[in-house]
Amino acid sequence: MKKTEHLKFMQEAIAQASVSLKEGGIPIGSVLVKDNRIIGRGHNRRLQKDSAILHAEMDCLENAGRLKASDYCKCIIYSTLSPCDMCTGAILLYKIPLIVIGENETFKGPQIYSQKRGTKIINLNIEECKDMMRNFIKTNPKLWNEDIGE
Repeated sequence: MKKTEHLKFMQEAIAQASVSLKEGGIPIGSVLVKDNRIIGRGHNRRLQKDSAILHAEMDCLENAGRLKASDYCKCIIYSTLSPCDMCTGAILLYKIPLIVIGENETFKGPQIYSQKRGTKIINLNIEECKDMMRNFIKTNPKLWNEDIGE
């Protein structure tokens, strides 16, 4: 897939991050793509739903619905931020072969572990994603630390 295609889907993940921010949540968004079509969208809803686990990727996978193992193997998951341990675990469990991230400077999940397990990672290094997270972390450090388990 070309970089322009990845950027198109990442814009959808960024839109989900913006929704979360407008709802008073943490600005991280995700989309799940199969056969060049979005089949799931999600955003971090831990605060909105008083949830322990609704990170963007988890919400996205939930919203995609129950899929067959053979379907997940044909998917790409997009996230505005490098997935954390929990979300990485779900991605590895379902053998999603490619993670496309918006950035990994404000937070870097277990990318090396994912790659050792056979998952490919593409970092688009998007300033908009970095700015969203930097601004949130600066103004909400306690909420951010809670979200990443610190």
